[in-house]
Amino acid sequence: MADRPPRSRNPEGRMSLGQHLVELRKRLTRAGAAILVAAVGGWFLVDIVWAELSRPVLEFAERADREAAISYTTVTEAFDTRLLITLTLGVVIASPIWLYQLWAFIVPALHQREKRYAIGFLGAAVPLFLAGCATGWLILPNIVSLLTGFAPDDTTTLLTARFYLDFSLKLIIAIGIGFVLPVVLVMLNFARVLTAASILKSWRWAIIAIALFTALATPAADVLSMFLLAIPMVGLYFLAAAIATFHDRRLAKREAAMNASYGIPTDAE
Repeated sequence: MADRPPRSRNPEGRMSLGQHLVELRKRLTRAGAAILVAAVGGWFLVDIVWAELSRPVLEFAERADREAAISYTTVTEAFDTRLLITLTLGVVIASPIWLYQLWAFIVPALHQREKRYAIGFLGAAVPLFLAGCATGWLILPNIVSLLTGFAPDDTTTLLTARFYLDFSLKLIIAIGIGFVLPVVLVMLNFARVLTAASILKSWRWAIIAIALFTALATPAADVLSMFLLAIPMVGLYFLAAAIATFHDRRLAKREAAMNASYGIPTDAE
């Protein structure tokens, strides 16, 4: 039996639905494996990270001269919190790999010449994701102090470890992802998948999506944290739209000059 020729994309880079699903599975597998490997190393950092995450609650109690503590209410809660921190550290440490896999999944649908944007995407997305996580880490103490400060002075603040950890990690990771999303929009614009007009036209849907994302990323009753997350994300969305607008105008001028050099009339003419 003759060997079958290897499957390949057509010259334009288009893929069938089945090929897209195979590509998605491959990218998810690689990203998941990278996160798990990174999580192994993160396991040894759990105690340090948990001590730093718990510090805002204890420092607030000391400053306000109030009772405050983080408690474990179930038998498995201590292990669950340790596992959750481990996986989160895996996501942060392996961010260069899974961010590359994200872009590599988009690349097959693009033309060959547009693959060079992957370098620019990683060069911007990885630092921004880490910077977003660092920003969330830095503002966490202020948010904890502000929110716990609404309790009356004669009360005791008892936080379950799992709830407090969910709140802290969701806040940190959500800000990290929020910093990356504008880069995705800009790179898709540079790859000519999205135009600046389409980004601006969808601003209402974008705000709704950001509101839903921040609502899921923070506890349901924590409206203040939701707005603290949503406001910079909306600002970054419009910043991405502004960069895309500048890029589209530059491309339009370049194409107009090229058409003029060949004597091709423009649409305006």
